[in-house]
Amino acid sequence: MNIEENIRKFQQRLAGTHCKLVAVSKTQPTDALQQAYDAGQRIFGENKAQEMAQKAAVLPQDIEWHMLGHLQTNKVKSIAPFVHTIQSVDSLRLLEEINKQAEKNNRTINGLLQIYIAQEETKFGLSIIEARELLESPTFPTLHNVKITGVMGIATNTDSEGQLQREFKFLKNTFTSFKETYFSNSPEFKEISMGMSSDFELAIAEGSTMIRVGSSIFGARNYLV
Repeated sequence: MNIEENIRKFQQRLAGTHCKLVAVSKTQPTDALQQAYDAGQRIFGENKAQEMAQKAAVLPQDIEWHMLGHLQTNKVKSIAPFVHTIQSVDSLRLLEEINKQAEKNNRTINGLLQIYIAQEETKFGLSIIEARELLESPTFPTLHNVKITGVMGIATNTDSEGQLQREFKFLKNTFTSFKETYFSNSPEFKEISMGMSSDFELAIAEGSTMIRVGSSIFGARNYLV
């Protein structure tokens, strides 16, 4: 699979839109990431903190690293010195730890609230009620080293375009509601991360500002890495 060619196809598809490409590089070797980088890709998403830290140590320093997978609080420390955005914020406890580790590194780390939108129990994410409780907690305004810049959702693994469309629309409506209620004076709250290799066109149509694409760039995952 020609990684450079695939990157260029996505660059052309997203030209003129407000949507960015996150190259999902989990389990891929560093030379594959380097090929994507050489083709102009700068945003990469990983699912495991240790793997991200190992890759960040040897790849170009201007890469914008996004954590996509469920993140345990004890793993935050290893990526806090360099991670740009943690897309999988699913608890106030995790948010507090991100803030703590960011402060230690004299940084501000971006975060997306992961909202549960799928009809699958294996998916992580906050319910709308839980997300509102987090945003309305007395602790949230005190977290000065983490910045919530939007929402993220993982849709159901289904061939039903109607269901996917409903889930993406739900996340967009959630973003709009949170923007109006909690972030009306925060221009940085602007991201809606939704859509992957199989459904990104639907996600873009429903307002996605970030699509997370792995197999359509790198091919099948290499689970031996």
